[in-house]
Amino acid sequence: MARLSPVERVVLALTALCAALAGVADYAGWTATLAFGLATAALAGLAWVVSLATEQLGQRLGPAATGLLQATVANLPELFVVIFALNAGEVVVAQTSILGSLFANALLVLGLVIVVGSRREPDRVMRFHPRLPNDTATLLLTTVFIIVLVGLSLASHDPASRHVNAVSAIGAGCLLAVYLAWVIPFVRRGGPRGGGFAGAGAGGAGSEAPGLNGPRMTLRASLMLLAVSGVGAAFVSDWFIHSLRPTIHRLHLSQAFAGLVIVAIAGNAVENIVGIVFAARGQYELAIAVVKSSVAQIAAFLFPLVVLCSLPFATSLTFSLAPVYIGALLLMAIAVWQITGDGEATPFEGWALIALYVILAAVTVYE
Repeated sequence: MARLSPVERVVLALTALCAALAGVADYAGWTATLAFGLATAALAGLAWVVSLATEQLGQRLGPAATGLLQATVANLPELFVVIFALNAGEVVVAQTSILGSLFANALLVLGLVIVVGSRREPDRVMRFHPRLPNDTATLLLTTVFIIVLVGLSLASHDPASRHVNAVSAIGAGCLLAVYLAWVIPFVRRGGPRGGGFAGAGAGGAGSEAPGLNGPRMTLRASLMLLAVSGVGAAFVSDWFIHSLRPTIHRLHLSQAFAGLVIVAIAGNAVENIVGIVFAARGQYELAIAVVKSSVAQIAAFLFPLVVLCSLPFATSLTFSLAPVYIGALLLMAIAVWQITGDGEATPFEGWALIALYVILAAVTVYE
């Protein structure tokens, strides 16, 4: 029997309602703007539902596996959006959706987590174990290396530039291998400290993570909720893509803004809420783990996986990006490593990350 809080029950009901209305809007031919708004709200709700089901399922696997499983399955909505966007020939939306998830988590969400966490400490310093941030920085820089190399090859008209698809496929395979080489030992040792994520920073040492005291749902209920929400995410993603082009045309938005900002924030609502809540409670290890695990997965797992999955499509995804996004990715990786690599962060560093995201979003408005 599921022991859900009243708030969780309300969110589940609202998500089901938004998903149902999004389907009606798509098939009944409602205005594209309304259909887009409903699909966006449904995507955000489904991301939360997937996270809830995954968290409950992961209680039987331990803290490290729970965090990893949550980050993996919570990216399902973004994965479906990218697949349907590629199927519809919307390469820009597909690319910017993945990049948007990276930027939203590594800049906006991480910045908010740092601001909230550091402000509750007497010395205004949020402390956490640096192992996971440094591991994430390594995965990010490996991904960026491939992207920069492909970009330089295309810009210089190097002979290899005629084989971008092949280079991207090889790079994707290498990234997945590197990710597996990191994630398997990470899960086996139970997290960055080798003992899970229960330890917090200076403000919450020894506290336990909410939700890690045992599952509140049966195994059958968790699996059913996960399956239903996963299928729902697939349908809603399709409806989202159908209404995307007419909506951005009507609202005079760029495809880059839709992918980098709207899709990213909707699809990463889980990390937005969960990470900030953990930081507010002083559970800094968990807060950082939720955000950093998602960043690592998007960069070194989701992105290369979609590259390989898109090979049979008429329009395939590669690591070839616009120069402005190549530069933004490189500078983001450096900034995140510089701020979190020492295991300490202050409010102004969090605000700096948020400012970087706002500046990038402003650029996409005029793309």
